[in-house]
Amino acid sequence: MSDDLEILLTNDDGIDSTGIRALHDALSEQANVTVVAPATDQSACGRSISHEVDVTEHELGYAVHGTPADCVVAGLAELGPFPDLVVSGCNKGANLGEYVLGRSGTVSAAVEAAFFDVPAIATSMYVPVDDAPLSEIDLTAADYAEATRITTFLAEHALEAGVFDHAAYLNVNVPLPDGEPAPVEITEPSKRYEMDAVRDGTAVHLKDRVWETMDPDEIPDPEGTDRRAVAEGRISISPLAAPHTTNHHESLERLVDSYTDGVDPSSD
Repeated sequence: MSDDLEILLTNDDGIDSTGIRALHDALSEQANVTVVAPATDQSACGRSISHEVDVTEHELGYAVHGTPADCVVAGLAELGPFPDLVVSGCNKGANLGEYVLGRSGTVSAAVEAAFFDVPAIATSMYVPVDDAPLSEIDLTAADYAEATRITTFLAEHALEAGVFDHAAYLNVNVPLPDGEPAPVEITEPSKRYEMDAVRDGTAVHLKDRVWETMDPDEIPDPEGTDRRAVAEGRISISPLAAPHTTNHHESLERLVDSYTDGVDPSSD
C-alpha cells in the first residue's frame, strides 16, 4: 500500500468505537487516513441523510453529529482530501444477506461512496451473542485482528487488481479470530428473510429470526452465500453494485404502451 493512497474511514458504531480505532491504526501504517465518523452510535440507520450536521474535531479526525451517509458526503465534498478509497467499519456485528444492505449504516456508507464513483469496502465482524445483547459484549482491538488483516490487504491490492472495475463496493464479513488466518470465499448475499412481528397490547415487537440459526451444521443458507461462509468460519467477500440499477422489462413496456394508447391491458 502506497503512502500516497488516500483513504476516508468511517463507520456506524461511532468514532469512539474499538472497531474503527483498530482499522485506523492498521491502515495508517501504509496510507493517509482521514477519519470522518459519527459522533455517536448510528447502527441500522441505513442511508438516512441530514440537511445540516455539526462537526467537531477529534483525535482521529472529525466527529460528525449525523449518520454514516452524512459522514461520507461531508468527507468527500468538504472535510478531507478526496480519497482513492472509502473504508467503512469495522462494524461490531455482521451485515449478512440481501435484506440488510439497505438497513446497515456500515454498508450504506459504502453505497454512498459508490454514488460518488469512489470504490469502497464495508467491513463487519460476526459476533456470536447467544442470549446476551450485542451491546453488552466487550471487544478489544485484538478481537478485530482478522478484520483489520483482510481489510488492509484489500485496501492495498484491490484497486490495482481491477476489482472495482466490476464492483462498486465490497461487503466484507469476518468471523472472530481463532489464531490462524481464516480462509476467504467470494460470496453472494443470502436471500433469507425471516422478520417477524408479535403484538403485545399497544406495542408490536419486531424480531429478526434469521440470526436464530447460525450453527454451521444446521444453517439453511446454501453454499456460496455470505451467511454460510461466515457461519463455517470463512471470511465472506461479496462484490456488489450500487442499488437501483434497472433491467430491460418487456412486460412493463407493454403496459406503458397500453397506457399511452388508451387501451385496457386486461382486455387482451
